[in-house]
Order: sequence, then structure tokens, then C-alpha cells
Amino acid sequence: MTLRPFSDQQRGLFISVDGPSGAGKSTVVQHLAQMLVAAGETVHVTAEPSTGPIGALARELTETVTGHALACLYAADRYHHHDTEIRSHIDNGTTVISDRYIPSGLVMQRFDGVDPAFLWQLNAEADRPDLAVILDADPEIIAQRLTDRGPHNRFQLTPNSSHTEVHFYRQATQRLRQAGFNVLRVDCNQRAAHHVAAHILDHLTTSPEPGPGWAPPTSRARRRPDRAGRLEHW
Repeated sequence: MTLRPFSDQQRGLFISVDGPSGAGKSTVVQHLAQMLVAAGETVHVTAEPSTGPIGALARELTETVTGHALACLYAADRYHHHDTEIRSHIDNGTTVISDRYIPSGLVMQRFDGVDPAFLWQLNAEADRPDLAVILDADPEIIAQRLTDRGPHNRFQLTPNSSHTEVHFYRQATQRLRQAGFNVLRVDCNQRAAHHVAAHILDHLTTSPEPGPGWAPPTSRARRRPDRAGRLEHW
């Protein structure tokens, strides 16, 4: 398998997967990781909030801390997560897939009324993923999924939360593209999770032009793994 030349030959790819609650992010991440491993890539799967000390604190306080304080806590976890976990794997040539990253940081605290401009500045110094995948889905469908499984956090208890979250993610997608992020928006309405993952994999292994204004960190040469793939988990 030949991955797109997002970065230099020594680095692994960094892929983030974000989207509204109920869109199937975690399932898509697992399918994508398995497909990459089957193709010979070494893959590390992680998530935010992270399992580090700041991420643990963020999870503990999500239900009781709001607004700017929680936004800052999540951003602190993001920077620490990248510095202590993500970067080392990328530097070793491992492909990293994160279930939530910067796009979620631009969305979730908006439920608490935090200004999007503040959230943008808060995340402005975070290392960009080579590819930011943002899942999109019909809010009625994901609202039913959340009803069936039950809410996972207080944000999902907000009236019309699915409609609001989908709207916020679409705004975040536009803002990220304007800023030059390489964004792949995937409509999940008519696709099962493994088909979504296959679509992402196809994007990684072909060479369409990236979004307007995007430039790769360096000119990564195309590489073909000479070892069996391996999947690492957080």
C-alpha cells in the first residue's frame, strides 16, 4: 500500500477523526486501523480526552466544570497528549489515529456559550493532523441513536443537541478549511462504518488535490512498508 505524501519519509501519518456524538467515530476508527494494519502499516490508536493525567481530570470534571475553564482543560490535555504520546509514535514512523482532536475542541464548549474565536485561539498552537476527518450525519438519525444508547455526557442532554452539534461541526469544517487544514468531510448517512473507513483509506492512498491553502509539513516520499502491520492501542 502506498500512502499519500502528507509528510516526510521518516514520519508516520497523523489522522484525526471527529464528528457529532452518535456518528460512529469510534467504530470508524477501529475499522480504519484494522484496514491500515492489513495493508502493512503500524498503527497507534488513541483518543481525547486522553488517558494522561490531564485527560483523566477532564473526564472527571466534564459534568461539573463549564465554559472557559473546561475549554482550557481540554486544550491543555490536547497539547499534553500530542507532546507525550502522539508525537513519539509519529516520529517513529507509526500512523496515529486519534478519536477526537482539534475539531472537537472547536465544537463542544460552544454548548456552554464559549465564543468560537476564543476556542480557535486556544487551539491555534496545537500541531495539525496530516488529515482531519470530520464525519457528518443526519441529526435525526444520530439523535435516535443517542436516545437508544443513552447520553454519555451533559452536552447530549441539551435540547436538540444533535442538530446543534451537526451545525457546529459544519461551521468548524469550514473554518478549518479556510485556515488551510487538510479536511476530509464524510457523509455517513448512507454508509456503514466499514464503508466510511474504506473511503478514508482510499483518500489516503490516492492523490487528489488537498483543500485550498493546504501545504504538507514537508514533502514526504511515498513509502511501502517492508514489515507486517501492527496495531497499538492507548
